[in-house]
Amino acid sequence: MVRWVSVAVVAAALAGCGEGGSQTAATETAVHPGEQTYTRFCFSCHAAGVAGAPKVGAAEQWAPRIAKGTAALLQASIAGIPPGMPARGLCSQCTDQELGDAIDYMISRSQ
Repeated sequence: MVRWVSVAVVAAALAGCGEGGSQTAATETAVHPGEQTYTRFCFSCHAAGVAGAPKVGAAEQWAPRIAKGTAALLQASIAGIPPGMPARGLCSQCTDQELGDAIDYMISRSQ
């Protein structure tokens, strides 16, 4: 735990380094609205392909799912996909909009 705190402190300190008046890459790049939900709830399965989850970035795995349409993907996410994906991907507090944004984020990185 202490190591991660140390890393965070160093990263925060270095974020202020650089030429005066220039923006960092983080502020220049718009953050996708689904990125936070993906990072908090979807990443653990979709980054590694756990239980058959399509890996983010694997276009061949996402293509047949994308072909079904985002509405179908959202409904599957809400209901769950037995036996691997639980209802709402274990994000019971996520709104349908947040789940849809996370799906869009994963698709945008998997085409």
